[in-house]
Formats: sequence, C-alpha cells, structure tokens
Amino acid sequence: MDREVLRRLEKLNQLALTEEEKNDFLAFYAEKEEALASLDAVDTENVERMVHVMPVYTVVREDVVIKNFEREDLQKGAPETTDGYWQVPRLVE
Repeated sequence: MDREVLRRLEKLNQLALTEEEKNDFLAFYAEKEEALASLDAVDTENVERMVHVMPVYTVVREDVVIKNFEREDLQKGAPETTDGYWQVPRLVE
C-alpha cells in the first residue's frame, strides 16, 4: 500500500489521519505484505487443495419426536390458566 491508496481510503471513509497515524498505518501494512510475500515463496505445487482443515461430516440421525414435559407440569407455576393455555395480563389496550 502506498500513500496514494491510503489517501483515497482516507477520503472514501471520511477519515482525517494525522501524519503519525498514516506512517503507522503504512508501516503496519508493509509488515503484512512482507509476511504474505514469505508465504508466496513456499512451494505448494504438489499440495492438494482443501476447503476445511478438518474433515466435515454430515450427521444424519433419526428424527424422533419425544415429549420431554407434560403441559400440566409446566403450568403448575403459572398464575392463571384456561383450557390448558397460560393467561397473561393484556399489554395493549
């Protein structure tokens, strides 16, 4: 990244960077570009491409309906119930 690209990014994002911030920013990206260049130097000619580091498996299981709770047990703590439904105060008039 050079000063011209930084100037355009600054304008696009409506930033007002100080000269020190600009220098810090450019130094940071120069460091990252160096690290990236070292990765580009690695020979990956015979390396198989991959999408995930770990194998991904789709777990397929039987879709079984189970009833964990009885309605009456859940409604024991309700202040009021009618015909198996919770009664709550009206919030909107």
